[in-house]
Amino acid sequence: MIDIPRRKAQLEARLADLGARLEGIEAELDSHNSRDWEELATERETEEVLESMGTSGQQEIRAITAALARIDADEYGFCVKCGAEIGEARLDVLPYTPFCRKCAG
Repeated sequence: MIDIPRRKAQLEARLADLGARLEGIEAELDSHNSRDWEELATERETEEVLESMGTSGQQEIRAITAALARIDADEYGFCVKCGAEIGEARLDVLPYTPFCRKCAG
């Protein structure tokens, strides 16, 4: 049996963490104003890494938000594709997954 309150708290904590990280990334990207070409090149490389981290974070935020909506709709823990129950071990690794192991593969 899935411990829904524990999963919800876990997802909400991760969502808050990601939100804080994305704010930090945004602040870091906004702070780059170098006029020196060498520094500008280094900043650009850093920006690409930060933008990639931001994109990844945004995707995870969308997945977590969808999982929280499934919790509210009493549909959490069931595959959105086939309706089978998602295994507890899978939810331990990917608490926001909408798919059972079979449909994810």
